[in-house]
Amino acid sequence: MSDRDPGSGCVGGKNDGGRVAVVTGAGSGIGRAVARLLLRSGYRLVLAGRREQELHDTADGHAAALIQPTDVTLPDEVEALFDRGVGEFGRVDVLFNNAGIFGPVGSVDEISLRDWESTVSVNLTGSMLCAAAAVRAMKAQQPQGGRIINNGSISAHSPRPRSAAYTVTKHAMTGLTKSIELDGREFGITCGQIDIGNTATDIMSTLGVGTGALQADGRRLVEPTFPVAEAARAVLMMVDMPPSVSVGSVLITAAGMPFIGRG
Repeated sequence: MSDRDPGSGCVGGKNDGGRVAVVTGAGSGIGRAVARLLLRSGYRLVLAGRREQELHDTADGHAAALIQPTDVTLPDEVEALFDRGVGEFGRVDVLFNNAGIFGPVGSVDEISLRDWESTVSVNLTGSMLCAAAAVRAMKAQQPQGGRIINNGSISAHSPRPRSAAYTVTKHAMTGLTKSIELDGREFGITCGQIDIGNTATDIMSTLGVGTGALQADGRRLVEPTFPVAEAARAVLMMVDMPPSVSVGSVLITAAGMPFIGRG
């Protein structure tokens, strides 16, 4: 846990203290939990998401939270997100690249091209656009540098049945993470990925994890979950590491879930 003053910083104050983080997909689930924990830990935040009211619900009136409705698939809106963050707070120290969707349920021969492209657009292209804007800001600021954390998935290691579109984007996220980490070295920019399995969010309900999730052998099993607050703590651990430390990969799952040996 950070020892920064949780009350430091306010919207519009470039010199109010506290590191500056951008969180995408901040209106619900993991993004909301991470945003609220960062605010409690003294960060100044730019909250991004498509639904403005949900962003306000996440911020809950916190003075250090800046609301910026953003569709991460639209380059102009992504640029506006980072321009506003730098304009209000003076810099960007952290990007939690979290916006994503599960996409169509089906094997590769069953999903439509439209649904495939939509999933790739949000999960992969959106993450690339946000990372690119963050890197440009981190290169330009003084002192130079920052940290990017990409939200992957345990599907980056082992897929669930009938999740071709989602799984491909999360495997690709790993390549994006490693490329950003490599290319960012000379500028003091680090990039890592957190792969989370079965934290209790709405997407887990969609997959039937709590009532019976489809397994590779055709059975449906009730899988264990863990509180989203614990996933947020893992992200904070990565965020709070000093610039001399790069955290390349963190894997956190519900104890006892079918992951090791899955399939």
